[in-house]
Amino acid sequence: MNRDQLQKLVQYLIAAHHTEVLPTAQKLADEILSSNSQINQVHGAPDPTAGASIDDDNCWHLDEEQVREQVKQFLSQGGYYGSGKQLNSMFAKVREMLRMRDSNGARMLTLITEQFMADPRLSLWRQQGTGMTDKCRQLWDELGALWVCIVLNPHCKSEEKGGWLKQLKKWSDMDICPLEDGNYGSELPNITNALPQSNLAQDSLGRPRRTVFTRAIEACDLHWQDSHLQRIISSDFYMSPAYQREGESLLFNPQGLPLWLDHVPTACARVDALRSHGYPREALRLAVAIINTLRLQQHRQLDIYKHQKKELLQRGMTTTTNLEGWVGHPLDPIGCLFATLTETCRVEDENAMDTGDSGEPKPPVYQHVPVWGCPDGSESYLALALEVALMGMGQQRLMPEGLYAQDKVCRNEEQIIAKLQELELDELLVQTLRKQAILLLEGGPFSGMGEVIHRESVPMHTFAKYLFTALLPHDADLAYKVGLRAMRLPVLESSAPSGDVGHHGISIVPSRYPRWFTLGHLESQQCEVASTMLTAAKGDMLRLRTVLEAIQKNIHSPSLIFKLAQDAFKIATPADSPPDITLLNVALELGLQVMRMTLSTLNWRRREMVRWLVTCATEVGLRALVSILQGWYTLFTPTEATSIVAATVMSHNTVLRLSLDYPQREELASCARTLALQCAMKDPQNCALSALTLCEKDHVAFETAYQIVIDAASTGMTYSQLFTIARYMEHRGYPLRAFKLASLAMAHLNLAYNQDTHPAINDVLWACALSHSLGKNELATIIPLMVKSVHCATVLSDILRRCTMTAPGLAGIPGRRNSGKLMSTDKAPLRQLLDATISAYINTTHSRLTHISPRHYGEFIEFLSKARETFLLAQDGHIQFAQFIDNLKQIYKGKKKLMMLVRERFG
Repeated sequence: MNRDQLQKLVQYLIAAHHTEVLPTAQKLADEILSSNSQINQVHGAPDPTAGASIDDDNCWHLDEEQVREQVKQFLSQGGYYGSGKQLNSMFAKVREMLRMRDSNGARMLTLITEQFMADPRLSLWRQQGTGMTDKCRQLWDELGALWVCIVLNPHCKSEEKGGWLKQLKKWSDMDICPLEDGNYGSELPNITNALPQSNLAQDSLGRPRRTVFTRAIEACDLHWQDSHLQRIISSDFYMSPAYQREGESLLFNPQGLPLWLDHVPTACARVDALRSHGYPREALRLAVAIINTLRLQQHRQLDIYKHQKKELLQRGMTTTTNLEGWVGHPLDPIGCLFATLTETCRVEDENAMDTGDSGEPKPPVYQHVPVWGCPDGSESYLALALEVALMGMGQQRLMPEGLYAQDKVCRNEEQIIAKLQELELDELLVQTLRKQAILLLEGGPFSGMGEVIHRESVPMHTFAKYLFTALLPHDADLAYKVGLRAMRLPVLESSAPSGDVGHHGISIVPSRYPRWFTLGHLESQQCEVASTMLTAAKGDMLRLRTVLEAIQKNIHSPSLIFKLAQDAFKIATPADSPPDITLLNVALELGLQVMRMTLSTLNWRRREMVRWLVTCATEVGLRALVSILQGWYTLFTPTEATSIVAATVMSHNTVLRLSLDYPQREELASCARTLALQCAMKDPQNCALSALTLCEKDHVAFETAYQIVIDAASTGMTYSQLFTIARYMEHRGYPLRAFKLASLAMAHLNLAYNQDTHPAINDVLWACALSHSLGKNELATIIPLMVKSVHCATVLSDILRRCTMTAPGLAGIPGRRNSGKLMSTDKAPLRQLLDATISAYINTTHSRLTHISPRHYGEFIEFLSKARETFLLAQDGHIQFAQFIDNLKQIYKGKKKLMMLVRERFG
């Protein structure tokens, strides 16, 4: 309205309500006309249409029943169907009410908490000692953090706070109340995790029980009356007085800016409370004071460290000053400061509500906003946000206890890094990055990137990967320093330096740490940093060397080193351009390291690894192949070396891939043959056949391999291995050698009377056919061996039949005539075979009759008919057989039915 309209409005209002407002109107008129009145010190005037005033309690109507029902329903869905999202949006609603200073915020949170505490699963989890799901844990964490926010309301009345405290204590004392550091059962000392951490095994029973409400209960003791704190949050221009009184030097930094020396997470909880209760400007001022304090501490710690550095480096260890890490902390101090500082810097985008093409919300856009009241105007809230995130991430801290707390560290790290990646790095931010990276590298016990760290400190891999990538385009040297320093994972070093003793004097046993539940994740993050650095170092020989050394020194898991080797190989051999030879060599060296690491432990992926290594060496070239063939015994088992390595190297494909000339082909083949012979000597059982195959083209090598087999035949080889090699020899055109090996194999064999389906029967028949085809002498040599080894009548009669069907000597060996005469069963060597077959039938008959059942009678009669055929081959066979039958009738006359069948058939 214009002036006249406003004047008219006031006059009409007074006229309409003159009895009620006339005295007030006159009092106000006097004040407006008096030049030094309170009303003239303030610009503008209250706007009664804008809702409640600053000091009023807003109190909108809260439908309590509906809140209870909703929470109950969402909890009953156990985190499915987006119920977790719904509950989070209820928490957000509470935060919104706090920001609007609506007194119902606390009431609503009370209702939510009551439903959470009434969740029937709590007592179930407690009885079973099982952990709740992660989704559920996160909701409880948010609940606890919200209560801290509520009780830290700077303007709540003390009776209100007293009421909350009573309520919180009541919940916290219930035995089903979830614990702060994770799941039930973790308050009991776990025997496998009994190594002390800061104060683990011995006093975990004596340690007070901390629930999700403990921090809020503790926060009830905090107040806002401190005059220094009041000045920090109420003015942008609060500086130290020129003449400081006694004790005031602790309140300001050397530049005269105010410090706030609270415990960091507590101080950040105050910032969160100010922000949440609608005091963003005050929250920012306190955040800046906290950062100035952290900076000062960082520099002081650095000075102290520089004085003790020599001693610490000699001991090779450090204590860590932070028992409570800020990353993964229940109050998320770093996230809180980062959000407070960046909120001021957000560029409000008209289309902020539109999502990008991907349907993902667009990342926020930030601009630099100078820090109010900063003496030289050089500070920016955005740079401070980056700085405090880097300080928090780089803080050296001990790995917390319990799976949940450790998981939370990883999760929180990833959340902070995701936020950092939204920042567009300009010159000022890069400067902040560099400054902080250098401080962290020089840092003593406060820095997880320092030269010496505690064996149990949380590794810096995820953080270092971010730093490396961010710094690389601007300061590659610094980027590599950070990456290489962070590669370590001291908890896996093979043994602790002598100084590193547990806090209770128990020296720490080197082992896979049982209480590091996230070790697998940490190792894969370590591998990620390494891979990122390898990729970046492509083409730079010196950098590749240093990264390679760091990998070899720090990574202890073969499968991860193998993954790195494969990564390096992929990057080194792009499809469309020539390979990068330095990186290829790194891939090969990593591959060789894996081979050496897994040679004695025999990893289940060995076959795949060995094949890959040969492929990689082939890409590197002839010299690499020669070198792995020559040093095979440090890399492969004899079987791998012959059946995979040498076989692949000698294949046609390899020759083509490397386009080798004749001398090169010969060199490679000669190395492969030497390897084959060495392997055959070392493990003849598994390598002899491969060795023979690999040496086929070289007469001397082939002879040597054959001799190795002959020498090993009596000791180290089984009949089936010998038969296999013998058949191979026959197939290659060496029948006499095959015969020699078959004879040696026979000596190892023993076929009992009832083994008429034994797998070796085919080999025996083949050996018989082979000797028969070579001639009478060979047949005469092998028959005594067969008679000694085979006691199975049906097999013997089969051999006998085959020997009498044709004349021996079909192989047509030069210089030997085949007489063409059939052999007689009366003369040696067949006579011996016939006798053995007859006696095998006799023995088998007696063995079968000792425990024969009527249903096998028919089968037995058939067996006797077969026996008769063999008996009849002898000159007095029919007499022998008749005597044999009479004998049976005599001995087994008790088996009347069977003997009747025998009489019917054989008289």
